[in-house]
Amino acid sequence: MTDEPILTLEPFIDAVRGGVQSRGWALSGLQKTTSHQFEGRWEGDSTRSGYLFFHHPEGPDTASIDVFLDETSRGLTGNLALVLELRPLEELGDVQSALSRLGEIAAAALPQGVRHPLTLRARLRDATDRSGAAEVSVRFKVTIARGVIGNGSGAVSQLAEAATRAFDRLLELGPLEEFLLPEDGT
Repeated sequence: MTDEPILTLEPFIDAVRGGVQSRGWALSGLQKTTSHQFEGRWEGDSTRSGYLFFHHPEGPDTASIDVFLDETSRGLTGNLALVLELRPLEELGDVQSALSRLGEIAAAALPQGVRHPLTLRARLRDATDRSGAAEVSVRFKVTIARGVIGNGSGAVSQLAEAATRAFDRLLELGPLEEFLLPEDGT
């Protein structure tokens, strides 16, 4: 690992991957894409993106770590997210209360000094399904700040490892239990 700033996608991917895998999570998938903007605000810009997906061999099937990394003409950006499938919408109760409670849990567990957005998503398999049956997932995110990227691969790996350690703590926390699907998926 180096303390030279990371400038391109591949060493960014390697640094994040190393940090996550050091905590026992296995790579499930890796996808790289290149996009070119031909019209509009970003005309002439190109973007290279990396998507990494991890699972824990001994963890629940309803949990994964999804990583999004982006290389643009404006620099590198990225985030790591612990993705959890939750109970159906009707079992969560009031969405605002659930979101507030999940935010409290995230604030207590995730690394301090970095942004950690939270996404709660409900999805109907079909528009005619009753709303209470909606599948719900949460994404606890950790943003990789430009300053960390500028400090090199070692700093990025350390943040990825710290985020993964925090994600492990979230999976062990009792407060999340009320939101999670039972192990048998019912």
